[in-house]
Amino acid sequence: MDDKDRKILQLLQQNAKLRIDQMARRTGIAATTVHSRIKGMEKKGIITGYTAVVDNEKLGKPVEAYILVTVDYSMLKRAKLSQPDLGRRLKGIEGVEEACLIAGEKDLVLRVRAESIKRLSSTITDRIRRVEGVEKTITLIVLERV
Repeated sequence: MDDKDRKILQLLQQNAKLRIDQMARRTGIAATTVHSRIKGMEKKGIITGYTAVVDNEKLGKPVEAYILVTVDYSMLKRAKLSQPDLGRRLKGIEGVEEACLIAGEKDLVLRVRAESIKRLSSTITDRIRRVEGVEKTITLIVLERV
């Protein structure tokens, strides 16, 4: 990775729909070089995919929350499950967009989207908290993205 790769990556992360010629103009790097650098970063696994950024309000899921999960390790041990296994199970719940193992006082953090606060509450109480290995949760509702 050098400065040229970093410039190209930064543009792709801002807008992956930019054409090669647009990236070349914005970075001052020749279009053929931009193209070969992108292909090289894809081949090396630096670029692992491209994704769409969506408007969740228009999709009917305006409520976003982060849920901190405390794991019951004795229950996981009895069930012969690991913390990553639990994270994968939780990620499989509708509305859970992301599950991350974390260091610190809590064990996992989930990013959840829902149609309403009522639906979020139901997802937490009826689904997440009932998964074997979940001891307790703390919910942080996002008020605004900045």
